[in-house]
Amino acid sequence: MGCDSRSDADLYSFPNPAMLVVLSGPSGVGKDTLLRRLKERGYDFTFVVTMTTRPKRADEVDGVDYIFVSKSTFADMMQAGELLEHSVVYGDYKGIPKKQVRDAIASGKDVLMRVDVQGAAKIRKIVPNAVTIFLAPESEEELIRRLSERKTETEDGLKLRIATAREEMKRLCEFDYVVVNRAGRQDEAVDQIVAIITAEHCRVGRKPVCL
Repeated sequence: MGCDSRSDADLYSFPNPAMLVVLSGPSGVGKDTLLRRLKERGYDFTFVVTMTTRPKRADEVDGVDYIFVSKSTFADMMQAGELLEHSVVYGDYKGIPKKQVRDAIASGKDVLMRVDVQGAAKIRKIVPNAVTIFLAPESEEELIRRLSERKTETEDGLKLRIATAREEMKRLCEFDYVVVNRAGRQDEAVDQIVAIITAEHCRVGRKPVCL
């Protein structure tokens, strides 16, 4: 008895639905750097830009790194149900606009998004077949060094990020995959992310993403 009741013709039809891929991990692990490297290498993904109410940093571009909006605009989108998920992160709001994700899935392209650890947990509930990848530092010492060198936080803010990162590392087991982003070896991490996505496209019985 076969494992599939499809016709002989159907057995040679291999549907390959677009996937929702979630990159997450503690602050300072290099999520933004790896996303930029993926873009530079020309992979055919749709990158969903996170919306945030925090101030734009000097090296950031609105609509590319984040969509920067006022708290009033963010609240309006929350009330209208236009966000896939939203969280409060270090006192500011972050969220994923639904329309970006739906448009990308409809086009047949994989959707790649970068979210914090609590946001990833919410997406898993909404989209159970999302592929979740936890980006980890090679050591706590390396993570603290990266956070310190950014010089974007006060001393108290830095302590909060380090404490939060320690708690977020404990949630690694909730994810499908872990990729270690080692200093100076970002291309290795990118190669692993691409390999994960390639393998998931070969998974038998993968269902389309529904939002």
